[in-house]
Amino acid sequence: MSILTKSFVALIAIAVAMQLVPYGKNHVNPPVVREPVWDSPATRNLVKQACFDCHSNETVWPWYSRIAPFSWLVYHDVAEAREELNFSDWQGGTGKAEKPQKVAKEVQSGDMPPFQYKIAHPEARLDDATRKALLDGLTATMNAATKR
Repeated sequence: MSILTKSFVALIAIAVAMQLVPYGKNHVNPPVVREPVWDSPATRNLVKQACFDCHSNETVWPWYSRIAPFSWLVYHDVAEAREELNFSDWQGGTGKAEKPQKVAKEVQSGDMPPFQYKIAHPEARLDDATRKALLDGLTATMNAATKR
């Protein structure tokens, strides 16, 4: 057996073994507790388009989220995002990341949505006008929440 064949068999064995790791397999979305009071339906639609898959309990789990090692990355990103900011478990501006300045910085810089998400989700690639509308709407929504 050639080295190339042995390497291929080893890679297949590793890929199969990775599927046995249970991490990243829990695709149950918790219930929606409370959303923010959106400044407009358009803002909610933009947030849903660009943010909800990670920053809400309404995640749509794509097919590749069931295949390791992609499942590990997707699950980790969603769990971390929900912990940081969750639009389905809104704390009324008192959560650790529900600060308009922090969210604005992330959206404005282009760090959100992240690059790896935009690769698989072209609808989350925002042009400048859409990014500004998202930013303005999120800022208005979050500023109103912190004043309550």
